[in-house]
Amino acid sequence: MENNSILLPNGQLMPIIGFGTWQAKEGELQKALDIALEAGYRHIDTAPVYENEKIIGQVLKKWFDSEKIKRSDIFIVTKLPPSGNRPEDVETWITKSLKDLQLEYVDLYLIHTPFTFEKVSDGNLHPVDENGEIKLDLSTDHVKIWAEMEKQVNCGRAKAIGLSNFNICQIMRILNNSKIKVSMLQVELHVYLQQKHLVEFCRKQNIPVTAYSPLGTRGLVKLLNKLEEISDMLQNDVVLEIAKTHKKSPAQILLRFIVQNGIAVIPKSTNSQRIKENIQLFSWELESEDMEKLSNLDLQEAGRICDFTMFKGIKRHPEYPF
Repeated sequence: MENNSILLPNGQLMPIIGFGTWQAKEGELQKALDIALEAGYRHIDTAPVYENEKIIGQVLKKWFDSEKIKRSDIFIVTKLPPSGNRPEDVETWITKSLKDLQLEYVDLYLIHTPFTFEKVSDGNLHPVDENGEIKLDLSTDHVKIWAEMEKQVNCGRAKAIGLSNFNICQIMRILNNSKIKVSMLQVELHVYLQQKHLVEFCRKQNIPVTAYSPLGTRGLVKLLNKLEEISDMLQNDVVLEIAKTHKKSPAQILLRFIVQNGIAVIPKSTNSQRIKENIQLFSWELESEDMEKLSNLDLQEAGRICDFTMFKGIKRHPEYPF
C-alpha cells in the first residue's frame, strides 16, 4: 500500500484525499457525508462561508456516538472567513466553528483568503453596498493575524495552522514573521491550473499543498461565465484516452495525477458512485508518459476558475492575490 497521507511540518499525518463540502447543503450533505465516511474518507474540509459546519458536526457526533470511529481517526479542516480576517476576530471565529462542529479542536485551521471583508452586525459573511460591491476592509495585517493563529495552536483549539489562496509574496511575509511554521497551503489546483511555480516554492519551504476544485468545479465555471474559456476537463480527450487505457473514470485520472505529484485533493461530490470512486486511487498508478501528457494540459493563469470576481470590486483590495 503506498503512502496515502501527507506529513505536516508538525509531525501530524493528513489523509491525502479529503472530502470537500463547498456548495453542499443540508440534506444532501448529510447523506453524502455518511456515504463518504462508509467509503473510508477520514479527512473533511469545510469553512464558515460554506454554511454547513453544523450539519457536519451532527454527522460526526452520530458517528462518534456509535463508536464506529474515534475523534483521532478524523482530520478536520476549517477556515477563518474573509469577514473575520482581523487579529481580534480569530478566536471568536474558531470558537464558533468548534461549537458548530461539536469538536474540542480542529486538526488544521486556515486563513481562508488573504483579503478581508467588512464585519457587519447582521452576521452577513459577504456584505455588499448599494451598488452590489463587496464591502472591503483594507487594513488587513497578515503578520498580526498569524500571531493570533499561533495562539490557537498554543491553547489547543487547532493542531496545525495554514493558509488558503495566498500568493508567494504573501506566504513569504508570514514565513519571515512566524514562530509556528505554515503547515498547509490550500489553493485551486487541477490539470488546467497546475501552479507549478507555487508548488515548487512550497516544496522548498516544506509547506504541503492541498488542491481545491481538483475536478474543475463546473458550477463555479458557470457562475463566473467562463464556460467558453474553460472546457470541462472531465471531457478532455487526453483524460478520456488515459481513463480508457486504465479502465478508470476521468475523475479518477485527474485526481490520481494530483496525488501522484504529492499534493492532497478534496473533491466534492454528492453522488454515491462518484464519492466511492474518488477515493479509489491507491492500488494503481499512472505511467510516466500519462503524467507527462497530463502535465502538458496546463493552461497556467488562463485555467484559473476561482479568481473571486464573483465579489464585485474585489480587485481593489491591496491583498488581492492574483
